[in-house]
Amino acid sequence: MSADIIDGKAFAAGLRGRVGEAAGAFAKAAGRPAGLAVVLVGEDPASAVYVRSKGKATVAAGMASFEHRLPADTDQATLEALVDQLNADPAVDGILVQLPLPRHLDADAVLLRIDPDKDVDGFHPVNAGRLASGLPGFVPCTPLGCLMLLRDRLGDLSGKEAVVIGRSNIVGKPMAALLTADSATVTLAHSRTRDLPSHVGRADIVVAAVGRPNFVRGEWLKPGATVIDVGINRVEGGLVGDVDFASAVEVAGAITPVPGGVGPMTIAVLLRNTLVAAHRRAGVPLDDATL
Repeated sequence: MSADIIDGKAFAAGLRGRVGEAAGAFAKAAGRPAGLAVVLVGEDPASAVYVRSKGKATVAAGMASFEHRLPADTDQATLEALVDQLNADPAVDGILVQLPLPRHLDADAVLLRIDPDKDVDGFHPVNAGRLASGLPGFVPCTPLGCLMLLRDRLGDLSGKEAVVIGRSNIVGKPMAALLTADSATVTLAHSRTRDLPSHVGRADIVVAAVGRPNFVRGEWLKPGATVIDVGINRVEGGLVGDVDFASAVEVAGAITPVPGGVGPMTIAVLLRNTLVAAHRRAGVPLDDATL
């Protein structure tokens, strides 16, 4: 058998289109566009590319983009003062501080400084607690994008066996919480998990977010499993995921490619989260299920 390829690029384009339509309606209702502020400290080339792409996508969706670029030698107090300023700015609905920060800065303290209701990256502990408690909040963009792809592919996730490989606060832990909330039976695996292939072998859903190229082998998979590959690893010859695609595609029922799978979903969900934040702050009703 050969797996169906899950086209994250196409799904993300559809989501961005829906966000754009809803953003136009919000601007009319609220008398202002939804606004996303992005903070970049230093000149890290990859971060600069991400910030530019986020700014372009924000404007293309009909929202306001506020970019703040600070020199690499910016001190902690200056950066935190900027975050305070953005927290108080009524035109700003979402705040994103681009990571990684220069080593002399305390990233955790900066992220804690962000108003949880403007934390569209979903990294604040308050939003992590809301997710764990089943309360409305913001979820990190990548795992929420993965969940959208899974729902689109599988429909109801109730009772499905899911294995999430990787326990980071950015992907693994929130991914496990989202799947649990959708009534899947979830195993959160990690570097100390014993006999990982046996866990993967019983899973209907496998989400790989471990940061190791071609780590998950096709022979580990349950035939027909749905595989979401979050990994983006640069190796000789280009980009590969955390799943060995060549072997997995012969066993899985569906699989995301790298690139073109999960990656495009991250910015699309960021735009979606910003629009949701704007509606909540302005008291304008929004049916989140439409996005």
